[in-house]
Amino acid sequence: MAQPPDNAALPGLHLIADLYACRCAPCWMQDDALIAARLLDLVAGAGLRAVARVFHRFPGGGVTGAIVLEESHLALHTWPESCLVTMDLYVCNFSGDNRAKARALFAQLLRLYDAADARVHELDRR
Repeated sequence: MAQPPDNAALPGLHLIADLYACRCAPCWMQDDALIAARLLDLVAGAGLRAVARVFHRFPGGGVTGAIVLEESHLALHTWPESCLVTMDLYVCNFSGDNRAKARALFAQLLRLYDAADARVHELDRR
């Protein structure tokens, strides 16, 4: 069996958040096109690479979206009627350690949604 690259010892980081009582503008909960554009900008600004995306706005106003990253994925779900957002970001480290980029991106997302109660979890995927 071939030897894995050094970064294979550090498969990745999974960041998960449940955001309650979000104080963001309503557009960040309901406008799928605006949310997609902003998330893609934040992904690029963090130094990660988006390769595909899909966003869907539900009749009640909530949005579900996913961005496939070269490094893995970002998913986001909004419930405007409850001011709730859930999101997860997973980055693998095959080509390099992407933990700092993931944390920077996640921090931007947390600021965007401005939750009164943010429950954030980090899972080191080894």
